Amino acid sequence: MKGRSNIPTGSATGWPRLRLAILALSLLGVGISLYLSTVHYANVPLVCLGAAGCETVNHSPYSEVAGIAVALLGLGGYVAILGLLWAENQGVVKNDEAALALFGVSLAGVLYSAYLTYVELFILRAICSWCVISALAMTAIFVLAVVRLRDAIDLDAPAVTKAAAKKK
Repeated sequence: MKGRSNIPTGSATGWPRLRLAILALSLLGVGISLYLSTVHYANVPLVCLGAAGCETVNHSPYSEVAGIAVALLGLGGYVAILGLLWAENQGVVKNDEAALALFGVSLAGVLYSAYLTYVELFILRAICSWCVISALAMTAIFVLAVVRLRDAIDLDAPAVTKAAAKKK
């Protein structure tokens, strides 16, 4: 197919399951990010699951970057992941390119989530359960992205080895 690599997408490689898991986690992240963004900008009470620090976190100085809610930035990250999955499915980008891009986006997301978790624990001393769920979702996406990238590299290795052998 146009735009696709030679990486197999059958169930033997687990790619459909990985994409489905990433899709589900991204949709979860979109839902959380939309909720937190709405609550942040509407300045309405936040329903907190378990912990009582959601309001503290969502209205702290760390909840915005240059006037943009951190939750809205998270929404952008999750939408970017969904866009990559869609582009890969439509053949707009090759599987291995999508795997690399997904790795990059999820790496940025997981690093920023780690920073925000540090802020929650050690600076604000308040935990937002929604933020924790989002951080766990992004971490899971990152782990799955690493698996996909590893598979993409492993599947491309024989072709690289053959090309190197032809040059000798």
